[in-house]
Amino acid sequence: MRKLVLALIMLAGSLRADGEKAGEFDYYVLALSWTPTWCALEGDARGSEQCDATNDFGWTLHGLWPQFHQGWPSFCRTSERQPPRSMTNGMSDIMGTSGLAWHQWKKHGTCSGLSAQDYYALSREAYGKVNRPALFRKLKDPVKVPAKVIEEAFLKENPLLKANTLTITCKQGRIQEARICLSKDLDPVPCGRDTIKDCSMTNALFDPVR
Repeated sequence: MRKLVLALIMLAGSLRADGEKAGEFDYYVLALSWTPTWCALEGDARGSEQCDATNDFGWTLHGLWPQFHQGWPSFCRTSERQPPRSMTNGMSDIMGTSGLAWHQWKKHGTCSGLSAQDYYALSREAYGKVNRPALFRKLKDPVKVPAKVIEEAFLKENPLLKANTLTITCKQGRIQEARICLSKDLDPVPCGRDTIKDCSMTNALFDPVR
C-alpha cells in the first residue's frame, strides 16, 4: 500500500510538471497593460525599472496568451530552447522589463508551439497591429472614467475590432488592461466566455503616464 501511495504522489508530481502539450489551443489573447496602474499596485513597491518616469510607458505588452474556448494552457511541455537574456532584453521596449518577457515565455510562450524567437516576434507583431489611443497619453492628472469609455476609444482607433473581440479589465478600482482576442493569424476573433468579462465600473481610476 505504501509503495502504491508513493507511486501516485510521484505520478501527480510529474503531471503537474509536464503541463499541457505545446501548440494545442484555439486562439490568442493579446493583453495590454496600462503601466501607471501596474506601477501603482505592484511595480513601485518592487522598484521596477518599468515605473521609472524616464521610460514613459503607457500601454505595454503584458503577453500573448494561447487560449482555449474555455480555459487556457500554461507551462506547456516543449522541446524548444529557453530564450537567452539578449532575447528577453530585446522585448523590454514594449514589455517594460526583460523579466516579464522571460515569465511570459515560460508560462504562455511554451504553449504556442513556436520557438522563443518566433513567439516574441509574433508577440511584437500582434502588439504593433493594435492602435493604442493617443488621447490617453495626453492626460495630465488622474481621472475617473467608465471602463466603457476605454473600450470605445480602442474600438474607434481599431475599426476591425468589435465589442466581442475586446474586453477591458479593472483591478482594485483602477483600469488595468485591454485584452484583445486574435486568431493564430492575428485576426480579431470573438473572445470566449471566460475571457469576455468586461469591467462594469463607471468610475474607475485612470492615472496619467508619468
